[in-house]
Amino acid sequence: IPLCRSRWTTTFVFSQRFQLFRPIIRDFPDCLNRSTAMSTDSTNPQDDDQQLDIIAVGAHPDDVEIACGGTLARMVQQGYRVGIIDLTDGEPTPLSPGPEVRLQEAKQAAEVLGVHKRITMELPNRRLFDSFEARVALAKLFRHYRPQVVLGFGDKTPMASPDHYQAMLITDAAVFYSRLCKWPDHFGDVAPHSISRQLYFRLAFEPMHGVAACGHITTDISDTLEQKLDSIRCYATQFPAEKNYVYDRVKAFAMHVGAEAGYAAGEIFYPTRSLGTPDLMQTLFPDA
Repeated sequence: IPLCRSRWTTTFVFSQRFQLFRPIIRDFPDCLNRSTAMSTDSTNPQDDDQQLDIIAVGAHPDDVEIACGGTLARMVQQGYRVGIIDLTDGEPTPLSPGPEVRLQEAKQAAEVLGVHKRITMELPNRRLFDSFEARVALAKLFRHYRPQVVLGFGDKTPMASPDHYQAMLITDAAVFYSRLCKWPDHFGDVAPHSISRQLYFRLAFEPMHGVAACGHITTDISDTLEQKLDSIRCYATQFPAEKNYVYDRVKAFAMHVGAEAGYAAGEIFYPTRSLGTPDLMQTLFPDA
């Protein structure tokens, strides 16, 4: 069964398509200044006030590409507005001369995937911790861009960066803070926004740890796997020639999880709540 818009809308119990668009906040105080976040994209500045359908949150530039780049590219093809938020600039790292280079790599990767908006927040790499201030800063971005779906880390990554787990905690809290009213001390007059669904992703490098209580969803990235790999290749400072094996691992994982669902390649997501459908046959056979 190929992935298509009806599969997403039915599985998530959404309407026929995302409701585009509710009124957008024009006066958005402080949340996009350089004390909290900076945009690394090259889109038209007018896009800054446009709602995004889905936002993927990573700890560092390259996390989202590795975890769900194929799905984001596919959703862009399907007409959805897609955004990425990196909580840190990912620097320092051994082979990168500095954050400017890493940000340029992130910009190029976003262009490969076709995403509409990429924002790099100025939280500290290697010292990323779940804090009230980090939660509010991310929640402000959710309120501004008003996504219906948020993707993010869903577990610890032992022997890899602890920033990943902290990113999960920050994202979980920000999804909740985004919808809270009567909090002018921190959000001013920016209206609350309720995010309809949150899904967890995992890095292709990480081992599989049993089955989540709510199961998982496999998306079809058969047509965007190479696009995903090309976006990862943009990070030359992170994946030099001696690490070319990374691309084989990412591709092998995508082929493995895809094959389980009948696709040439796939990516998996774990819902934070059980998903339902009013029409089982339409969910199972969206093209029928």
